[in-house]
Amino acid sequence: MKRVYLGEFEEIVLLAVAVMEGQAYGVAITHEILHETGRDVRLNQVHSALQRLEEKGMVKSEMGEPTAERGGRRKRLFSVTTFGQRTLHEIQEVRASFWNRLANPLKLSV
Repeated sequence: MKRVYLGEFEEIVLLAVAVMEGQAYGVAITHEILHETGRDVRLNQVHSALQRLEEKGMVKSEMGEPTAERGGRRKRLFSVTTFGQRTLHEIQEVRASFWNRLANPLKLSV
């Protein structure tokens, strides 16, 4: 299969879906990204990234059960596909290879 490249935000969204293990939906993903990165993110950005990831075959979605806190409305739940898992693994390997080859570890300047 041809390698598909992800932008940084798509990668973060895909990682958020992966760590949320079946509980990933738009609002929850938005909160997870804000919590983990401190990055100001809007729900429409997350939905756009999820749509692109679904078109690329890296996530799949299904409608959850209606919930009382949502007035009986259902959530669209996302999960990572096998292709998405493989892509994340490849990204992790590339990044680890670069970090391992870094001769002088980065030092923070105060």
